[in-house]
Amino acid sequence: MDKEFDIQEYMTRGVERVVADSIKATLRNPKESAFMVKFAAATKVASKKRNESKKKGEHIPPFLIASITSQCNLHCEGCYSRCNHATVDTEPVMQLSGEDWNKVFDEASDIGISFILLAGGEPLLRKDVIEAAGTHQDILFPIFTNGTYINDKYFELFDKSRNLIPVMSIEGNQEVTDARRGDGIYNRLIENMDEFKRRGLIFGASVTVTTENIKEVSSDEFIRSLSDRGCKAVIYVEFVPVTEEGQNLAPGDKEREYLNKEIARLRGEYPEMVFVSFPGDEKSSGGCIAAGRGFFHINSHGGAEPCPFSPYSDINVRDHSLKDVVNSDLFVALRSGDILVDDHQGGCVLYEKRDQVEAILAGKCH
Repeated sequence: MDKEFDIQEYMTRGVERVVADSIKATLRNPKESAFMVKFAAATKVASKKRNESKKKGEHIPPFLIASITSQCNLHCEGCYSRCNHATVDTEPVMQLSGEDWNKVFDEASDIGISFILLAGGEPLLRKDVIEAAGTHQDILFPIFTNGTYINDKYFELFDKSRNLIPVMSIEGNQEVTDARRGDGIYNRLIENMDEFKRRGLIFGASVTVTTENIKEVSSDEFIRSLSDRGCKAVIYVEFVPVTEEGQNLAPGDKEREYLNKEIARLRGEYPEMVFVSFPGDEKSSGGCIAAGRGFFHINSHGGAEPCPFSPYSDINVRDHSLKDVVNSDLFVALRSGDILVDDHQGGCVLYEKRDQVEAILAGKCH
């Protein structure tokens, strides 16, 4: 890895750009814009906290992904969470309570984490956790949802707590979305979008990018259809194959380069929207940003994992602070080794090199 590369500075610049874009995107919405200006000030305070930790030799990332439930009502084709058995149909047991998650959010605020992506399963099944998140106004909570549980009560909560941003999953047009997510899902998403717009609430869209849909989901036609309905953020998530059959769908270097150019173009042509890709261009960030370099993942039972696609853990937030978690043996070994910066075919480097991750976990290498 380039020794001159400063991941803390890189991530801080990224946070500042997203916040600046968000302020621009909400200028015509007084309530939302007022919140974003306050949040911009909060991100500066958080950045200062992370820098203070850095001086002490502690690395704190600005992002956290929290899978707050293992339950979901849909069976989306190729879902990594179901393939990894992290999402199931049975009633969840031993999940973190709403109080446990509130403690995590308190600690995140204390150490300077600015963004917590709430995921699942289907996160809107945990209204107790969503309500707890709403009280932490210095943290922005994008909620990655399939949209089927959004109702009047949730619309009221999103109006009251502007730091909660629903991000609905859509795969492109109706045919593609329903083929992956189930009949009728696309129309439900469109109805939700229209209601968000009617109520003056902002929302985002999450798009799983594959080699098959990359051109459609970055096209002017698709983006304009979202923008016209009031969508203010599009988060492109690269498809990660967790079975052999899906390997051909994972974007490679060529597709990533295409998407990066398209995102740069879209940012210029649609200033009212925020565009983010995940994991994004790993070359510009000195490698994969998982395992606490830029973010980490907490599963529904409290296990801290490098990322949702790499379900390995050696520490649990039930028994340890977030600072302990970020400096766990597994995370430190991954950050100090070569795996995160290794070349790989596409998708997720940690999934592709899972044998090496398992070896670290077993203590066979350091």
